[in-house]
Amino acid sequence: MKKISKKSTAPSSEGAVDLNFLGRVRSKIQDPFFWSDWLVVVAFVFVIAFFGAIAPAEFLTLWNLNNILVAASIPAIIAVGQTFTVLTAGIDLSVSSTMTFGAVTFGLAFTNGWPLWQCVLIGTIAGTFVGLLNGLIIAKRKINDFIVTLGMLSVASGAALVLSDGKPRQVISESLATLAIGDKANIPYLMMVAFVIVVVAHFVLFHTRFGTHVFAVGGDPESARAMGISVVKIKVAVYVISGALAGFAATLAISRIGSAEPAANTSILLNSVAAVVLGGVSLFGGRGTIFGPFIAALLLQSLSNGLTVIGVAAYYQYLSIGLVVILSAALVRTDK
Repeated sequence: MKKISKKSTAPSSEGAVDLNFLGRVRSKIQDPFFWSDWLVVVAFVFVIAFFGAIAPAEFLTLWNLNNILVAASIPAIIAVGQTFTVLTAGIDLSVSSTMTFGAVTFGLAFTNGWPLWQCVLIGTIAGTFVGLLNGLIIAKRKINDFIVTLGMLSVASGAALVLSDGKPRQVISESLATLAIGDKANIPYLMMVAFVIVVVAHFVLFHTRFGTHVFAVGGDPESARAMGISVVKIKVAVYVISGALAGFAATLAISRIGSAEPAANTSILLNSVAAVVLGGVSLFGGRGTIFGPFIAALLLQSLSNGLTVIGVAAYYQYLSIGLVVILSAALVRTDK
C-alpha cells in the first residue's frame, strides 16, 4: 500500500507574519493611549487635506497658510501654559483675563513713555503675578482650582477695566508691527516665537528634574510627597508659568491689533482647553506632551480658517469646534 502523504496544515511563515501584523495593528487601534498620542496628528492631516481638496485655490495659498500660522501663535503659547497646569490635574480658567491684564499694564507703561522692552517685561510680570496668586491660593489654601481660577478670571478682568478706565490704549510701534507681519523663509515671526516657547517647554518637561516632578505630582501627589517632592511648590510653579506665558502672549496680541484692549477674549480660554484635550494631555494629570497641544492649536486654527474659506458662518464654526473637542475627548478618554 502506498502511503498517502498529508499536507501540512501549519500556517506559512508569511501568513503568520501577516496575522501578527494585523494583530498589532488591531491592538494599537484599540489602545486609548495610541489615540491620545496620535489623534491630533491624524485630525490635522485630515483637515488640511479636506479643505485643500475642496478649496485648493484659496486654502492652500501661501498667504492663507501664513495667516493660519499667525493666528495659531497666541493660542499655542497659552496652550503651553495650560498644559503645565493640567499635567498636575489642575486647570487655569483665568488665562484670557490674565492676558488682558497683561495687555493693559503693557499699554499703560507704553503710553507713559516706557521703553518697549520694559513694557514687555511689565506685561509678563503682571501675568506672572496673577498666576502666583492662583497657585498660592490653590496650593496653600487647598481650594479647588476650578473655583479659584474662575474667580480670578473675573478679578483680573475687573482689574484690567479699572486700570484702563474701560478704554483701549493705542500702541504704535514699528518693532511690534514688524513682529506681527514679518516673516523669515515664509514662516511668520509670531510663529517662530511660539515655536521657541514650545521647544523650551518640551525641554523643561522632559529633560529637567522640575519636569519629572510635574509629572509625579500629576500622577500621584501622595506618592510624590512621600518621595520628598514639594507638591505645594510644584503646583504654585505651574500656575506661575501659565500666568507668565499669558502675560507674555499679551505682547503678541498687541502687536497684531495695535492697541491694548481691556475686554477679555474668552475664545482664548476655550482654545487653550481645547488644544490641551485634543493634544492628548490627560485631564487627570500625569500624562501628556507639549507638541500635542501645539499641533492641536494649529488644527483648531486650520479648521476655523477652512470653514471661513468655504463660506461657513462664524457661529457654525464655534459649533463645529466644540463638537470636535467633545468627540476627541470621547475617543481618548483614559483613566489616570
